Amino acid sequence: MYDKVYSPTTRSMAMELSGKSIAIFVENNYQEMEVWYPIFRFQEGGAEVSIIGPLAGRYLSKLGYPVVADTQADMAKGKLFDALIIPGGFAPDLMRLSSEMVEMVGHHVEKGRVVAAICHGSWMLASANAIRGKRVTGAPSIKDDLNNAGGHYEDAEVVCDGNLITSRKPSDLPAFCRAIVSALASASLRVAA
Repeated sequence: MYDKVYSPTTRSMAMELSGKSIAIFVENNYQEMEVWYPIFRFQEGGAEVSIIGPLAGRYLSKLGYPVVADTQADMAKGKLFDALIIPGGFAPDLMRLSSEMVEMVGHHVEKGRVVAAICHGSWMLASANAIRGKRVTGAPSIKDDLNNAGGHYEDAEVVCDGNLITSRKPSDLPAFCRAIVSALASASLRVAA
């Protein structure tokens, strides 16, 4: 009975991101939903998800919830992922201290890969000098930082400008993840054409 009800949806969801590689950055003081929602959403969609921290190992959220980085940033620096996701919380302030993580952001932007940041994650885009002249959003408290880095801040659920996708807060996660899936599908269509 359950197979008839659930398997078509399950199969189609598993196909939408099959063969895609997605990296999610982590550091201590991350925002729980902004890390775990994308991890589960993209794994469910069939993507290969890598969790990258300054070092491989355990990181704690703002509320003490652990996540394990399976890859150290300097080991992933030369790899290109289909998408790079930067969650918020206060973790991005620490991520900016990792030159390897900042370089990865810049490299992915330069190569036209999907780079998505939510909440304070947009700080990493500023540190990588990736938003000059671009429309961007993020946590309202970093609006001045984004504008001072040359971005054009918009107060919107999701802002897409080229290969950059940004959102403001955890309640924007459904729109944020839909925009990432759409961008990855568009990239696949361009490669296939």
